[in-house]
Amino acid sequence: MSSAQGGAATPASVWSIAACLATVYIVWGTTYFAIKVGIQGLPTFFLVGTRFLAAGGVLLGWQALRGRRMPGLPEWRGAALLGLLFLVLGNGSVAVAEHRISSGATVALGSVMPLATALWSGVFGQWPRRMEWLAIALGGLGAAIMLLGRDLQASLAGALIVLFGVTSWSLGTVLSRRIRGPHGATGFAAEMICAGVVGLALSAALGERWSLAHAPRVWLAWGYLVVFGSLVGFSAFRYLVERVSATLAATYAYVNPPVALLVGWGLGGESFSSSLFVGLPIALAGVALHGWVHARAGAERLRGALRSPEVARASRMVK
Repeated sequence: MSSAQGGAATPASVWSIAACLATVYIVWGTTYFAIKVGIQGLPTFFLVGTRFLAAGGVLLGWQALRGRRMPGLPEWRGAALLGLLFLVLGNGSVAVAEHRISSGATVALGSVMPLATALWSGVFGQWPRRMEWLAIALGGLGAAIMLLGRDLQASLAGALIVLFGVTSWSLGTVLSRRIRGPHGATGFAAEMICAGVVGLALSAALGERWSLAHAPRVWLAWGYLVVFGSLVGFSAFRYLVERVSATLAATYAYVNPPVALLVGWGLGGESFSSSLFVGLPIALAGVALHGWVHARAGAERLRGALRSPEVARASRMVK
């Protein structure tokens, strides 16, 4: 676990990490279409606020019943900041953008998330390596090609809103390792509750009409987002961020776009221009190069540690 959470995380098994990766790979890819359906019957930030308030309330209540320690005031402040960055500005931007562009185009443009995270890491002192800059340039080229297509060119505002959400989410990913917040499921719940409160406050400030939808498909989408998108998906992502490298946690960017494209095409009848199918592989190639650079650097650090004098002495003592 990161220092941001104020303690050591419990050890993670290979199976739990694999299950969480599968969740963010597949489940999050389907939530973009669910958001598209939800905003057809519910005001945008009313959907955001009620979704996260419900999910966070259920999860925090479960933690309380299990006797887990509740967050203190400093931890609530950290949770509020992360909830704002991840869920109100990051996820909320997706909901706003999908009024203008397709769910598939939204997630395709969001595929540059790991590269945006690398840039934010640089702002906080860990600048990308030379090959990482090449990966960032490749991802930027892919995003630019996607922006030239009719999917996004028809609504430049929608595309810019998605990029704003990417910026906010990636900043939250970097800051989550640096600020103090509650640990584990209690922390995830606190972040969702704070996001829900802020989302509803923003909904009221924007004058959204708080009305309940009549279409069953809208309520099914809302329930899916609460249970699978928030309780399951967001908790799985935050679990990964606490226990594995940010690079591994961000690999959902490889799988979410094709899943979202297939769901949007199969269930929503969405169509996509050739620019999307040209730009997306280029952006994903940049993400793959970035992941390869990190994996190679990690292997080199491990080999260096194994060759250190301290390890050599310990090995001789064991023999």
